[in-house]
Parts: sequence; structure tokens; C-alpha cells
Amino acid sequence: MTTSGVLVAGAGPGVSGHLARLVAAEGHPLALLGADADAVEELRAELAALVPVAAYVVDLTDDVATRRAVTDACTELGAGPEAPLRAVHFNPSAFRECDPLELTPAELAEDVALGVGALLSVVQAARPFLGAGSRVSVTGSMAADEPWHRAASLGVQKAGVRNLVLSLDETLRDDGIRAVSVTVRGTLAEEGTFARSAVARAVRASWEQAEGAWRAELDYPARPLGVPTFRAGT
Repeated sequence: MTTSGVLVAGAGPGVSGHLARLVAAEGHPLALLGADADAVEELRAELAALVPVAAYVVDLTDDVATRRAVTDACTELGAGPEAPLRAVHFNPSAFRECDPLELTPAELAEDVALGVGALLSVVQAARPFLGAGSRVSVTGSMAADEPWHRAASLGVQKAGVRNLVLSLDETLRDDGIRAVSVTVRGTLAEEGTFARSAVARAVRASWEQAEGAWRAELDYPARPLGVPTFRAGT
């Protein structure tokens, strides 16, 4: 059983919580970072019986605090050159019900700071703890291509974070580290295809892609070959 650590940024009861349970069941120590103290503590208490858990409550839009939390959590788990992290998963986004005529530039910037910018803080701070075979994954969304006008900032976040993942993958690949965005093409639910637990399993599976066939964006559910991704306005 592998025991290299997994860091989950934006830890909570949804996809990120189910992913944390999956990797804990595999024996991976966990670093949990999230802004909701109750959610982080509940997850820590549940999983600490299975594996070592380093839990930190942090506002991921605070660059300094986030970098410090990532470094402290990885150090607590004993991650390093001889024991690199298995994966870093980035989950957060901001939902704000505002259409483009209501949304202010300041509100958009605030939301993008969480849903996109925080990925830079997390990955840059985690980089010393990553090595060949490490993975960076992100919970993506069909909102990147099919935005709902009443939540205009969410589509911008998901398009932006997907773009950033593509750049991260190109930047890290020569060191054997790969990045992937799992684009969820449906509405999250409690059961069925889009159950949060099912999406978490898809994220976990994305880390196991063959190096020679690596794709930095995966659709969930997988699309048949030859079926194009929808683009708004086409």
C-alpha cells in the first residue's frame, strides 16, 4: 500500500470530502485545507482513525496564509524529496448569483481570486513537496463552456482554472508531474451519475492516466470519441 500524502485544498463535505475518504481508505496521509472550520474538523475527525491527517483552516484567497498552511501541512505529513506527495487536489470556487449587468469588477476579481488565483498559491507552495509521479487535479465544470448567465463569475472561474491547469501541465511535465482538470458535465447530486462520490472517483482515476496518453482535461462522464465539446455560441 502506498503511503505518500495527498493534499486537498477546499476541503469540505462535497467532492473534496469524498475524495479524501477514497485516498484515506487507500492509506494515504492527508493534508486538508479549507475555510469552513466545522467542515474541516468533521472530516479530520472522521479520517484520523485511518491515516495521519494535517488539517488547517485557511482563507485560500490569502496568499501568505495559504502558502504557510501548505508548507506546514506537507511538513507535518513528512512529505519531501524522498516521499513526494501523491497528489494535490484543488476544489474551491465561488458561487455568486449575479448576471453580467449586476456583477461588479470587484466582485468578479474576488471570486476569481478563490476559484483560479488560489491554485497558484497552493501549487507554488506545494512544488517542493512534489516529485516524478505526483499529480495536480482540479474539479472542473461545464460552466467553463456553458455558463449560466445568473452566475456569471462561476463560468469565468471554471474557464480560467481549466486554462491554468493546461499551463501547469506543460510547465511541470518535464519533471514527471502532471496536471488535470476533470470537467463535470452535469449538476452535482446526491446519487446517480453526478453523485459527488462518483465525481470523486473520477478525479481519483484521473491520476492514473498513462503518461504517453495523458490528457490535461478529462470530461466526466467521458464523451465518446468524435463527439465535440460544446462551445457556447457555436
